[in-house]
Amino acid sequence: MMRIRQAIIERTGGPEVIGWREVDLNDPGPGEVLLRHEAIGLNFIDTYHRSGLYPIELPGTLGLEAAGTVEAVGEGVSLSVGDRVATFGPNRAAYADAQVAAEASLFKVPDGIPLDVAAAILLKGLTTEMLAERVAPLAPGNWALVHAAAGGVGQLLVQWLAARGVRVIATAGSAEKRQRAVDLGAEVALDTGADDLAHQVREATGGAGVRASYDGVGKATWDASLKATGRRGIVASFGNASGPVSGVNLGSLASAGSLFVTRPTLFDYYREPDERAVGSGKLWSLVERGKLTVEIGQTYPLSEVAQAHRDLEGRKTVGSTILRP
Repeated sequence: MMRIRQAIIERTGGPEVIGWREVDLNDPGPGEVLLRHEAIGLNFIDTYHRSGLYPIELPGTLGLEAAGTVEAVGEGVSLSVGDRVATFGPNRAAYADAQVAAEASLFKVPDGIPLDVAAAILLKGLTTEMLAERVAPLAPGNWALVHAAAGGVGQLLVQWLAARGVRVIATAGSAEKRQRAVDLGAEVALDTGADDLAHQVREATGGAGVRASYDGVGKATWDASLKATGRRGIVASFGNASGPVSGVNLGSLASAGSLFVTRPTLFDYYREPDERAVGSGKLWSLVERGKLTVEIGQTYPLSEVAQAHRDLEGRKTVGSTILRP
């Protein structure tokens, strides 16, 4: 049995609702391991659980993504003590010193990848793989629009698409962030807040529009994504950074050029063992080959996770963020 510190919320709301408790972890049972965290990933979905946008049972714990070492194993587990692993849930126990996790929820981390990088990239990287390889795979030479291109998923998505030969138009809110997107492989970088954003995208693509818009911003960019996507293209709306998209009129998809729209959830694409193995294998391979540069823009002590949430929601972060137990 191990006594740990764990974040908890009794009610939904702003970052101030995050509290702490000490709990005793039981020894791992059959098919389980005890994972001591070395680095914890911060993700927008954590703020959705905290705010109530994605309802969870209360009182509830927070955090999906962590990386560390196996300290104990239960019966029937193939992992060994000392193995380096990472997880993205599903039990929301990452905001803690350690957790007992099902082996089936873990991904073994290759020796050449630091655990900080694994914690910073696993959830975002698998999201990127889902979007670029399964949800809206594009052919070399196709145009794509990536919103919030300087964020954690945005940076990875720009690089992943560029590695596939896709021509990327990135959006970001500052000149510095737009330059970062260009450095990572975007051909064009535009101001997210521009009133004529869709028009600028159309101009860059010779009037045709993009084949796919990857939109993790949500409400604020939904209209621009529709107008910037070319005939029979796809809008992959995968986040709600500016608020959820609601009241979608299907007629708008017809008038915009018979568009497809999807709202993918990572867990629906990573349910089966073979799906998990293939997707994580592609991710680790691109990292090891230097095709994906993982920028850890900021690190916070786990005790300051409330401030990390404020900075993330306030768009004050760049790249990925990790928490240190």
